[in-house]
Amino acid sequence: MEHILSLSYGKDSMACLGAIERLGWPLDRIVTADVWATDDIPADLPPMVEFKARADAIIKERWGITVEHVRGKYTAETLMYRRRVKGNHAGQIRGWPMTKGQRMGCELQRPCKVKPLQEIQRGGIIYLGIAADEPSRIAGHINRPNVKLPLVEIGWQEDYCGLWSKYSGLLAPIYTEEVRGGCWFCPNQRVDSLRRLRKNYPDYWALMLSWDGDSQFPFKPKRTLRDYDRRFQAEDEGRIALEGKRFRWEEVTP
Repeated sequence: MEHILSLSYGKDSMACLGAIERLGWPLDRIVTADVWATDDIPADLPPMVEFKARADAIIKERWGITVEHVRGKYTAETLMYRRRVKGNHAGQIRGWPMTKGQRMGCELQRPCKVKPLQEIQRGGIIYLGIAADEPSRIAGHINRPNVKLPLVEIGWQEDYCGLWSKYSGLLAPIYTEEVRGGCWFCPNQRVDSLRRLRKNYPDYWALMLSWDGDSQFPFKPKRTLRDYDRRFQAEDEGRIALEGKRFRWEEVTP
């Protein structure tokens, strides 16, 4: 039976490599699921794409295993433009993915990540990067017969995992720079993250605006991405102060 590390490139996931090595557990394969925004644009921002390539090289050199990258059948764009077949919105495109606190799980998670990983991991023993100080996550996996938790077994907590990853050259830029982890188009991200995306990646922002124009659901509860675009434009022009007072949507001219 194969022993497979499910790699997310986060600090805990990376630290599993050291924990597995220290425990003397077998490791046959390392797999990760890549989400794609479109057929040729990754869901990760460029700094994270570059980090993953560097990390793969380090893992190959130190552990002798080539990280296997799998992708789902659909891109985010494909799923957003699929048409609903039931309910009041039958015939309309699905639009922005539902997210926790709004509509989520996220809708893209299962078809783009979970399902392709399950297919490649079927029949193996799966190592998951859950730290020893994450009781709620541990409870959800500790009794699964085909799952092992190396960090829990060895007692490594989140802070230690971060240090291990840093000194192993495997700490992702999301922990040290203003780089968003996860999908750059996620409706769940904070306003400052959206502001940086618009400034640093105008092509991605333009693509999101085109999706926003087609989606029957707003990007966030009660707010479209076009609302945020007008807000940021007002900030750029000095019509809205970034600091010193609480922002009010009434300040943005429709």
